[in-house]
Amino acid sequence: MTVVLKRASDKASIDKLLDALPKKSKFNAHRYCGVLNLHLLPLAIQKAMRDEWE
Repeated sequence: MTVVLKRASDKASIDKLLDALPKKSKFNAHRYCGVLNLHLLPLAIQKAMRDEWE
């Protein structure tokens, strides 16, 4: 969303504009902890991905 600020706007009016914006929920990273099942060691996967260019 875009908010247009005028040069003469003071802090109170800017805060009022920002408070009127819809709130977004934060990303919950803990929800995905332990979801990825690895069959190889992470270092081996990284090495294999880097060797794809050769």
